[in-house]
Amino acid sequence: MELSMKPLDSIESATRASQLLRKSTPVHETGFQDALADALKTTSALGKEAGRLQDEFTLDNPTVSLEETMVAGQKAGIAMQATLQVRNKLVQAYSDIMNMQV
Repeated sequence: MELSMKPLDSIESATRASQLLRKSTPVHETGFQDALADALKTTSALGKEAGRLQDEFTLDNPTVSLEETMVAGQKAGIAMQATLQVRNKLVQAYSDIMNMQV
């Protein structure tokens, strides 16, 4: 079955076209848990990298600049703040759900 570039003249051909498109473009569905785990791993990695760069800069490593160290620290700080905000929203949502009357 081949998808042509002709105008779609019926609902049946539109349905076939959408089915072909769905089959040809794989969709990687990830759940909220996976997205949250990935975000936490990224936040952890950014923090570790900032700490490593800070240690290297403190030891006068000539390949590590102050600017690079400061940018890594800011990235880690922003990631941590975003993580805390997500956690606060999740706790608030859980609290709201638990306080609902059934």
